[in-house]
Amino acid sequence: MTTTTATDLGALLDRVRAGREFGANVYSTLDVLQVLYDRVLRITPATVADPERDRFLLSKGHAVAGYYALLAARGFLPVEWLDDQGGPASRLGDHPDRTLVPGVEIGSGSLGHGLGLGVGTALGLRAQGRTGPRVYVLLGDAELDEGSNHEAIAYAGASGLGNLTAIVLDNRSATYGWPGGAASRFTVNGWSAATVDGRDHDALHAALTGHDDHRPHVVVAVVTDGEGR
Repeated sequence: MTTTTATDLGALLDRVRAGREFGANVYSTLDVLQVLYDRVLRITPATVADPERDRFLLSKGHAVAGYYALLAARGFLPVEWLDDQGGPASRLGDHPDRTLVPGVEIGSGSLGHGLGLGVGTALGLRAQGRTGPRVYVLLGDAELDEGSNHEAIAYAGASGLGNLTAIVLDNRSATYGWPGGAASRFTVNGWSAATVDGRDHDALHAALTGHDDHRPHVVVAVVTDGEGR
C-alpha cells in the first residue's frame, strides 16, 4: 500500500500555508489523516462516487489545510490547486465544499454538525442495505460542548450504528470536558471506545480498526503538543 510520509505531507502543507501561520488545530489532524487515508479508508480518486466506498467527514472544517494537503498527496486533487488556496478563483476555501473539491463528502466548518451528518449517513447506508461501507467523522474535543453532538451520540448508541466511527482529537480545548475523559461521554451511551496517542500511527490504526460492527465506535486521539480546537 502506498503511504504518505511526513516529509511529503509537510511539503504540500507548505504550499497551502504560503507564508501564513497555522495553529495546533491544523497540525493535530495530520497523523490521524495519514493513518485514515493510507491504512484504513476504502476510497481512492477512482471510487469517489462508488456507493460502496467508505465515507470520511471532516467536522472540524476550520482545520482544512492538512486535509487539502493529504487529498493532494493521495491524488484526489491537483497539487497545483494548493498554491491558490483561499484565492478568489480557488476551489479550496477556508472551509471545504463538497461541490468543489473531489473526495470531500460534506461542507463543514460550523462546529457541532459533522457527527449528526455522520449519523444520518450511516443510517442511510443501513437503510440501503449497504453493510460494507463505514462512516468516519473527525471532530475536535471542543465540539463536544455542542448540544447537537450529545444528541448524535445518544441516538447512534440507541440505534446500534455499528458502521459509524467517530475520531475525537483531544487537545484539551473543550470548555467543559466530561468526567472520566472524552471516551466516557460515548461509552455511557453504548459506544465502544479506545483512547490512544494521537501521534502514534500503529496505535491509531489498531484503534480505528478495533470496532465490533455491532455498535458505534469512538477513537479519542490525545494530542498534547499544542492547543487549539
